[in-house]
Amino acid sequence: MTSATSRFEQVAPVLETLAIEVPSWAYGNSGTRFKVFGTPGTPRTVEEKIADAATVHRFTGLAPTVALHIPWDLHDDYAGLRRYAEDLGVQLGTVNSNTFQDDDYRLGALTHTDPRIRQKAIDHHFECLEVMEATGSRDLKIWLADGTNYPGQGDIRARQDRLAESLATVYDRLVSLGEERRLVLEYKFFEPAFYHTDVPDWGTSYVQVAALGERAMVCLDTGHHAPGTNIEFIVAQLLRLGRLGSFDFNSRFYADDDLIVGAADPFQLFRILVEVVRGGGLRPVPDGGVALMLDQCHNIEAKIPGQIRSVLNVQEMTARALLLDRAALAAAQEAGDVLAANATFMDAFYTDVRPQLAAWREERGLPADPMRAYLASGYQEKIEADRVGGTQAGWN
Repeated sequence: MTSATSRFEQVAPVLETLAIEVPSWAYGNSGTRFKVFGTPGTPRTVEEKIADAATVHRFTGLAPTVALHIPWDLHDDYAGLRRYAEDLGVQLGTVNSNTFQDDDYRLGALTHTDPRIRQKAIDHHFECLEVMEATGSRDLKIWLADGTNYPGQGDIRARQDRLAESLATVYDRLVSLGEERRLVLEYKFFEPAFYHTDVPDWGTSYVQVAALGERAMVCLDTGHHAPGTNIEFIVAQLLRLGRLGSFDFNSRFYADDDLIVGAADPFQLFRILVEVVRGGGLRPVPDGGVALMLDQCHNIEAKIPGQIRSVLNVQEMTARALLLDRAALAAAQEAGDVLAANATFMDAFYTDVRPQLAAWREERGLPADPMRAYLASGYQEKIEADRVGGTQAGWN
């Protein structure tokens, strides 16, 4: 029987390519439906968000890109912002649209009955595409708050037709920008719409993107499912169909809680990553791999340590998933040996890879314990002292 260290050495090369995108909004103020909370040291500008994101990458080596959210991250010089990020050792990543904070979109955006409002939402996505051109971003991610609260409020089928038409208009413009660009459609089964949501599940997202073309994909947010949903099955299915474009990693207890990934159910995170590995999702994105991104809000914990903890959790569970003895698992499955198959699966989950990951980091000039190193660096104290005055970034 091989040791954990020798087995880790066999899978370590795959970890070299692991990259987890962090969201700019994770460093801003956030909260609940009732209040947005302020914290010392919160960024006031897009540049300060990027600086915090670059700090996460500097201590972990795992977060080389930063996702932007428009209009939360509006800027008058995106080419300059790109250079600023690159000077800090990171790149600008996914551009996320926002059609859920404008009064015109109260009854829908891309699905609205009013052609003027639908065109306004389409034009916003055109603006996002312009940002992508200036920043070198690959993905346009769309999450819609569109839906209804009451039976009869809207024509469910007609809303799907209008959504398809609007997405096709955006997609056609995206395709004209270059072969590497992708449209990624996220789904969420409820909130803020409570009777029906226009993109409530992976099936609806898949149907819509499949009609658009090969560069339209599904985004899976791990918090956007009903309790008891087998998320890893959805992962397997979308990878099988070649339509899983990206993840928004977070954790939840009840609904879309946006907690640190792996906090509520680390075993679920492991099971998801087992399917990512099995389906080839760790390959580079141009070769059919999946973009891994965090989508979290840090309300009661410090934001930068929250992101550090998150990317480390993904790395640890990816390492465990890579250690799964797939030959032994397949043999047990073929033999119908239920307990042996489950034992093989659980052996990988229970493998403690933290010592090996600490050594792996040290070999690459990274701190063995990124959390401890960050806390000792004085960065948190510095930003709390320097970032005084101005308006803190956040949902509001």
